[in-house]
Amino acid sequence: MSLRLLVCIPSRFGCLSCQHDSTCSCDAAKKTHHVINYQRTQTEILQALRPKSNFLLSNVVDKHRLSPLQQGTEAVAVETETTAPRDYRFVMPEFLPNADYRYRDRVLEKLERQDMLRRRAVIDIPEFYVGSIMAVCVSDPHAPGKRNRFVGICIDRSGQGLRAHFVLRNVVDGLGVEVMYKMYNPTVLSVEVLKLEKRLDDQLYYLRNCPLEYSTFDFNMDPVILPRGSQVPVNPIKVKLNPKPWEYRWERFNLKGIEPISLTPKMIKGIEKSAEPWRQNDLMMMYRSQVHEEEETEIMAEVYKEKHRIDSQKKTSRAAQRKNK
Repeated sequence: MSLRLLVCIPSRFGCLSCQHDSTCSCDAAKKTHHVINYQRTQTEILQALRPKSNFLLSNVVDKHRLSPLQQGTEAVAVETETTAPRDYRFVMPEFLPNADYRYRDRVLEKLERQDMLRRRAVIDIPEFYVGSIMAVCVSDPHAPGKRNRFVGICIDRSGQGLRAHFVLRNVVDGLGVEVMYKMYNPTVLSVEVLKLEKRLDDQLYYLRNCPLEYSTFDFNMDPVILPRGSQVPVNPIKVKLNPKPWEYRWERFNLKGIEPISLTPKMIKGIEKSAEPWRQNDLMMMYRSQVHEEEETEIMAEVYKEKHRIDSQKKTSRAAQRKNK
């Protein structure tokens, strides 16, 4: 009795050894031919042909995250919150946005703050207030040496963002001269504070109607060094106004930095007419005239942190320059 061993060799036309057709039930034929189930519905076919999603479900992710193998690998939250000093808003008031909601644009404010910090990384703008004596050097193509330096007392500082400016006043050849500088103008080469101090008023425009001696400062004045850590001194001087005519009716502004004015009945009547005692009780007006405290704290903390980083980079670069010398 002889045994015949049949080996099925599949091909595209059937089995070569057993001479079966494509409907051969051999294991090799089953592996090479794909059986199509024509009994499936259209919905099942679309479900099978739909591409597989390349993401994990949230419950699967949570299951692996809560696995015992993940213990000890949690990211430790480092407390890096930085808070600015309470009086920092008076050091850099131009970083605060406009309190009027009609002129608010938070994207523009963010971009302007970044530009201002980049400018402060190039030029050193020290702390100063209204009443400080300053020296500003700007680029001037018509001046000798292409540089122009002006020394004067700061009589005004206002504006927000890149539109921030300050005004210096001095007497040149017996004539009062005032120069307004854009704080972040690229033509400003240096800003130096010769004497850091404050005055009793927020603006000193009344110096225009005062004797010139209150606005005269030497262009070669030596800087007055203030001890580190000391508070900014307040100059309590009260200037005397010239006789009328004045540029403004100064008696209506409740100024603290001028000597008492002898009021006439007409002046008293004008003061009573222009008085607005209701302003101190208008809570809504007070609310809309200032930036919210939470937003102010957030902005100044951001500015303080970035300013600290810029100062650290400057110190490092200066130390490296000294070392190379």
